[in-house]
Amino acid sequence: MEEARLEQLDAGLTPVTDGWFVVSIPDAAWVTNEVLGDACIFEGDDAPFPDVGFTLAVLQPGVAGGRYHREANQEDFLVLAGECILLIEGQERLLKAWDFVHCPAQTEHGFVGAGTGPCVIFMTGAREGWPETGVVYVRSEVALRHGAGVETETSSPAEAYAPFPNWQPGRPKSWAGLPWA
Repeated sequence: MEEARLEQLDAGLTPVTDGWFVVSIPDAAWVTNEVLGDACIFEGDDAPFPDVGFTLAVLQPGVAGGRYHREANQEDFLVLAGECILLIEGQERLLKAWDFVHCPAQTEHGFVGAGTGPCVIFMTGAREGWPETGVVYVRSEVALRHGAGVETETSSPAEAYAPFPNWQPGRPKSWAGLPWA
């Protein structure tokens, strides 16, 4: 297997060819959203990961990084720093660093930052059949209370995220409180 070629793009250091690579989190590609938080993306548009996706999400207290949803594939999450509220199957659970969450296929879930500083979550999910297998953004009173829900159930990401600005290439405004700072 060849080493992937990494290029410095607007978002950060990004793989532009298939292959293995090593990248430091502060140098990697990041996206930011003034409402939804920040995320480190490990793959490039020209070199997507076909089997498993990975994201490193940074949520500030009270920030829901995504909409409450369920998917046709397994997803797993590891809280690396800080605290967050896990919204899962209509319940709430407070998570802290080193808590691990396993979501079998079709498990409703979402996350909201909590505590006094940033929460860092390593997220991974299988991609078998993606995107054809789809995602469903489920109406949930618990998720709506935390700003992570949709008023009307939909399988359209564009519809679920319509009220929010688009993600933009960029790094978190501050590295303060993050494990690599």
